[in-house]
Amino acid sequence: MTVSSPDALSATPRLPAVDALLRQQHHDARLVGAVVLVRRHGQLLHADATGWADREQQRPMSRGTQFRLASVSKPIVTAAALRLVARGVLSLDTPAHALLPDFRPALADGTRPALTLRHLLSHSAGLGYRFLETDADGPLAMAGVSDGMDACAHSLQENVRRIAQVPLAFAPGHGWHYSLGVDVAGAMLEAATGLPLAEIVRVQVTAPLDMHDTGFHTDTPTRLATPYVSDQPRPRRLREGEVVPVFDGTVGIAYSLARASDPLAFASAGGGMVGTADDVMRLLEALRGEAHRDWLAATHVAEMTRAQVGEQGPPDPPGWGFGLGVAVLRDRIAAATPQADGSWRWGGAYGHSWFVDPACGLSVVALTNTLYEGMHGAFVDRLRDAVYPDCAVAVAP
Repeated sequence: MTVSSPDALSATPRLPAVDALLRQQHHDARLVGAVVLVRRHGQLLHADATGWADREQQRPMSRGTQFRLASVSKPIVTAAALRLVARGVLSLDTPAHALLPDFRPALADGTRPALTLRHLLSHSAGLGYRFLETDADGPLAMAGVSDGMDACAHSLQENVRRIAQVPLAFAPGHGWHYSLGVDVAGAMLEAATGLPLAEIVRVQVTAPLDMHDTGFHTDTPTRLATPYVSDQPRPRRLREGEVVPVFDGTVGIAYSLARASDPLAFASAGGGMVGTADDVMRLLEALRGEAHRDWLAATHVAEMTRAQVGEQGPPDPPGWGFGLGVAVLRDRIAAATPQADGSWRWGGAYGHSWFVDPACGLSVVALTNTLYEGMHGAFVDRLRDAVYPDCAVAVAP
């Protein structure tokens, strides 16, 4: 059953193929709730909230529902970093140790190479994530590192200190591995400005773009979508402190639901924000250049959306590299996607996906409360494919 809130029902226009997909997802119990927005050249093509924000309490999903954003936080903080780069506060090639003197992680041979802001934002620094370790006693776990989504009593500075104790997997710039680099970048921004990361993001991104429902915690937890975990015969409610592997053979993410409403939890640049689908769309449209054209220069957006590590990037699907805070499509044929080369995307572990195709002028946001179907399940590609028949721009293969 699809349950739509009053504001969703009044939203027009709607794409029939997207409506049909969402009806099927709810009928098959693949998703509990979702907010899906589609814009082309700034025009709203689809806006709908379907299903339940909280199934057990029969609370419908709405456009105003807040979500734990997880890695959707990354492009937000990256945009803040680029705004500071544009002002000359620091550069993409500023070494981390220039601002964080104690952050000098070593390679296996004991040498301590320089890590830059560029390395950190592009996941080419040689760092890792605790949740991707294959052993519960892996080096990040043994160092007591937080991935930014668990219950954690220590500060950002302490977390960065712990990250620095773990050997680098490779020399910076010579590989790609999804990592806590964006959290370390957040600490660099604090050191460069003398301001808390939450204030930096507010001043540089959320306030100028009118993203008023986005921050590092919410004062109104009743607006938060309740997270669910994909299961049979239907998704089950995620429990406080539950660990759920993202990929087979990995330890998994330890989820703290309480963190989203805890103002004392450290600001995790890589996964600690909350926000709405409309706010995420405002960011994407500003980066695409449709809105707030004077907010960030096109040259900085181009750097953000340029593959920074050559052909290296996320292994699945193939054909994608990585820019700064976003994956970048290098080869649409290898990726088997209708998206044009130069498109950019990412997702969030609580069940989110988004992409921008500049050639088609498309921006698509899908925030769900079902992990991991909404992040890398079949829904993600099916939504993409449902959108593209309505794209009027023909992209040559």
